[in-house]
Amino acid sequence: MPSDAQLKQILQETRVIAMVGASMNPDRPSYSVMRFLLSKGKRVIPVNPGHAGKELQGQRVYACLADIPSNTAVDMVDVFRKSEAVEAVVTEAAAHLPYLRTVWLQLGVHSDKGAELARGANATMVQNRCPAIEWPRLGL
Repeated sequence: MPSDAQLKQILQETRVIAMVGASMNPDRPSYSVMRFLLSKGKRVIPVNPGHAGKELQGQRVYACLADIPSNTAVDMVDVFRKSEAVEAVVTEAAAHLPYLRTVWLQLGVHSDKGAELARGANATMVQNRCPAIEWPRLGL
């Protein structure tokens, strides 16, 4: 797990976030976290195959990470999926996102194999954390 100093650096330096499992439902955590990150000046690209082509909070929704244009410098993938899905998400991210630096797993999401895959792609893995909680906790 990254230290608080590393978490702070990740949150400060991240510019473009692909949010896997983004929901159109305002009652879902991914919706409010997306709104929070957008309010902090981050570009958030929602990824959800059930809503591909639609707009979510003013952003175009993509079906999968591979569909995000290759010239988009996604440096973080924020995962709102079950732990069992993490390996596939990290594998896809490593294959299609050349600027990937961080894979962030939301509260309750953990994957040792996903962390190993992220390290293999030279990315940092943050597990069982929420950027919308860490941001104020770290005094950002």
